Amino acid sequence: MTKVHKDITDKQLERYARHIIMDEVGDLGQQKLLAAKVLVIGAGGLGSAMLTYLAAAGVGTIGVIDNDVVDLSNLQRQIIHTTDDIGKNKAQNAAKRMLAINPDITVNIYSERLNADNAATIIAPYDIVADGCDNFATRLLVSDTAVTLKKTLVSAALGRFDGQLATFAPHLGTADNPLPCYRCFMPADPGPNAQRSCSDVGVLGPVAGIIGTMQATEVVKLIMGIGGSLVGKILIFDALDMRSRVIALPADPACPICRH
Repeated sequence: MTKVHKDITDKQLERYARHIIMDEVGDLGQQKLLAAKVLVIGAGGLGSAMLTYLAAAGVGTIGVIDNDVVDLSNLQRQIIHTTDDIGKNKAQNAAKRMLAINPDITVNIYSERLNADNAATIIAPYDIVADGCDNFATRLLVSDTAVTLKKTLVSAALGRFDGQLATFAPHLGTADNPLPCYRCFMPADPGPNAQRSCSDVGVLGPVAGIIGTMQATEVVKLIMGIGGSLVGKILIFDALDMRSRVIALPADPACPICRH
C-alpha cells in the first residue's frame, strides 16, 4: 500500500480503508475523490443510487438540484427517500440522507428547477455533471451548458426494463479524434409524444438502482482517472434479458453546439 498522505485523517483512513488498500485507488485516488466537485441533476430514481454512493465514496463536494417533492409513488425506486419524507423537497431530503451516511462531505442544495437563467451559474463550480433528470429539454440544456463551460457530462436515462449511460466530453477531443456532445446523439427535443414518463409506462424499480450505481461508478472512475470510460460511447442495459452492450457514438461534424 502506498504511503498515506498526511492530510488524510485517522477517521478518513478508517472510513475509506477499502478504497485505499486497492492498488488502483490508494491514498492518491481517495485524495482526488475528497477534492472533487460533482453536480447531480435530479434526486429521483437515478439520483437516489448515485448520490448515496458518491457520498459514501467520499466525493468531497456534491451539488444536488431538484425542485420536486417526494411522492408516495416515488418510493418504489427512489430509495434515498422514505415514507416519512413524503411532501419534502427531494434535494433537501437527499442531502440530509447523504450527510447521515458521510458527514465528511459538503452538500450544496439547489431546491429549484434548472433553467436557462441559472444553469451556467449552478454548473460552473463543478468538475463533473451527472445528469439523472427525466426529460429531454433539461438534458439538452445541461449538455449545452456543459459544452460551453468545458465540463464532463455523465448522462443516464431509464426505460421500463432498460437504461442507458454515456459520458460526453467534447472538450477532451482532438482534430484527429473528435468526441461527441449529447446533441450529436440527440440533436433536438423529440417533443411530448416521444417523452413517455415513468407515470405513463412504468419502470422496474431496481433498474433505476442499477443504472444509477453504474453512473456513480463512472463518475468515481473519471475522478480518479482509472480504467476505461464511456467517453464517446453509450452503454445500453436490458434487465429483462440481463444483457448489456456498448456502442461507439460518433461526433457530428455539423453539430451547432460542440463543433461551432
